[in-house]
Amino acid sequence: MQEQLKVAIIQSELVWENPKQNRKNFKEKIQSILNPVDIIVLPEMFTTGFTMNAQEFAETMDGKTVAWMQELASEKNTAIVGSLIIEEHNNYYNRLCFVQADGAIHTYDKRHTFTLAGEHKTYKAGSEKIIIDYKGWKICPLVCYDLRFPVWARNTEDYDILLYVANWPKPRITAWDTLLKARAIENMCYCIGVNRVGKDDMDHEYCGHTTIYDVLGNNISPIRPNKEHIEVVTLERNHINFYRNKLKFLIDRDTFTLM
Repeated sequence: MQEQLKVAIIQSELVWENPKQNRKNFKEKIQSILNPVDIIVLPEMFTTGFTMNAQEFAETMDGKTVAWMQELASEKNTAIVGSLIIEEHNNYYNRLCFVQADGAIHTYDKRHTFTLAGEHKTYKAGSEKIIIDYKGWKICPLVCYDLRFPVWARNTEDYDILLYVANWPKPRITAWDTLLKARAIENMCYCIGVNRVGKDDMDHEYCGHTTIYDVLGNNISPIRPNKEHIEVVTLERNHINFYRNKLKFLIDRDTFTLM
């Protein structure tokens, strides 16, 4: 069990519907991280941008991008996480892949598809919340629109980290900032949010605001908006244990069942 976890968060532009170029760009960024880290986090749909053109750009779990993630994770001796379009059993998924250095893969399919953009018409919603046990830390990975649904994220499993990858647009960035902070406070965990920057071909603008909040809702990794940037942040287990033992808020949490 590690007492510290070093997390690299990458705020980046995405080349619209161009997996090959996005893989090239992210490889350069990942290889620029010279000091050892435990996790590298990429945005949602990092190979294409938030496209509904799933039929053309979907891959399989045996495809180029997952293999690329495995190769880089092994090379850098780290875990790499981000979401991409996956086709499986004649359905398309906005699937988050958490790829470890040893090649092991954990997957989470976005549960809350974004109806405002018609995502629900293209992508099948996931139904399973997962908790990843990684180096003694319990991580709950979620995707973008999931952030608006606190019941789905509720910390009933005593996880340590809540992790969101996103393409969250500039007009609603205040909600992104506010909800990330709220999820950290109410779940007494570190909350990581990695968002893209730039414009897509649908003329949606993204301003980043990639960040990490601690158990008390303090922003511990402010990244400048509108700029590509890589930040490495060290998470401390003692921080979680101290405040959970002192404040004990999770003991008083409500019990519920999701239908």
